[in-house]
Amino acid sequence: MALSIPYGIMGGSEQPFLLICNPESKRTALLQAARLKLGLAPASLLSYEELLSGRATIGHALRKLAGRGDTIVRLDAPGENLVVERQLIAWGAPDRDGDDSLWLGGALPSIISLQSSEALELPHEHGRIWYPAQWYRGYCRFLADMQREMKASGIRAYWVNSPGSIAKMFDKRTCWKLLERHGLRMPALPAPAGSIKSYEELQAAIQTSGMKRLFIKLACGSGAAGVIAYQTNPRTGAELAITTIGSEPSKAGFSFYNAGQMRRYSESADIRRVIDWVCREGAHIERWIEKENFENKSFDIRQLVVNGKACHTVARLSHTPITNLHLRNERSMNIDQLLPAVVKQAVIQTAENALRAFPGSSTAGVDVLVRRGSGETYPIDINPFGDLLYGAEYEGMNTYEWQMRQLLRKE
Repeated sequence: MALSIPYGIMGGSEQPFLLICNPESKRTALLQAARLKLGLAPASLLSYEELLSGRATIGHALRKLAGRGDTIVRLDAPGENLVVERQLIAWGAPDRDGDDSLWLGGALPSIISLQSSEALELPHEHGRIWYPAQWYRGYCRFLADMQREMKASGIRAYWVNSPGSIAKMFDKRTCWKLLERHGLRMPALPAPAGSIKSYEELQAAIQTSGMKRLFIKLACGSGAAGVIAYQTNPRTGAELAITTIGSEPSKAGFSFYNAGQMRRYSESADIRRVIDWVCREGAHIERWIEKENFENKSFDIRQLVVNGKACHTVARLSHTPITNLHLRNERSMNIDQLLPAVVKQAVIQTAENALRAFPGSSTAGVDVLVRRGSGETYPIDINPFGDLLYGAEYEGMNTYEWQMRQLLRKE
């Protein structure tokens, strides 16, 4: 079942806390440090690598914790671990059976998939973006397994963010449709969500919709990987794509990687290549809305929401249209300097309303865009693991301390 109220002490004793994670990650270290600071017992750790390889099960971990109260289970980010990345790609392979109940992408074409044994042998190439659609399918299968195994265990436990809600948040196409159905203001689309499969189909959608400036996003990407700010001149036909995507020739044609810095493409052949790749893997494409700016830098807001209430806030400022902090963009905690009080409140309301569209989740980082000169707010991304915000404090606590602090508050 999903955790729908603030964590609380049950029966006067501390609830067991199970963390599914990469144990070596900075996220795990920060959460454990927060628990130590607040006098809470360390979280029990269950590694992605052990679960994916079959050396551990969530049912066994829950049974070990049984008898100490209802267990809280937190799924943390699976990233920044090469072994786990390859295991998830293998789980999503067409030659491997899996529970696809949380996966909405259909069959993977052979051009963007590989066999499970090949996935496990992928080499380490810094920044390379390996089979993102297949990775996401594998993660959906993993999440479905966690959901099924918890239910089968018969142990009372609560998800911080349910597997189903995490799967939906990871897919920008699904997110857009869900948020729009819940009445939130969303960027307009040049064609139905997920329907554009190639550069040629994009051009047709531009002609039909009249939208000349678009954001093209890898539907299951994060950290600005696979994001393109694209525009075409209606008079001359000249194109410009600003993106972190790099490409280089390979045996299979071209390989694609996250360059870690902005690149500007103006040659149509280069633009077609990167757009075709993103569209093959699954693209979410929406109108490019001009962000609010401060001192010639555009910005948006990462608003953390915990148990329905906004807490930590970070503004992400950039001289480019793409503001992700992975790109060494500037961060600011002084939101009052950037936005008037009424717009700041609108950002908070937008973020809280966005998380309510995912009733199985109690925590997420919501990226809110403020349209330049209008005060209009749009939730442009929801990250179930969006709480790694260095330097951000709320009521004197960092993001992990604040979340763990909720464990000590009785309802």
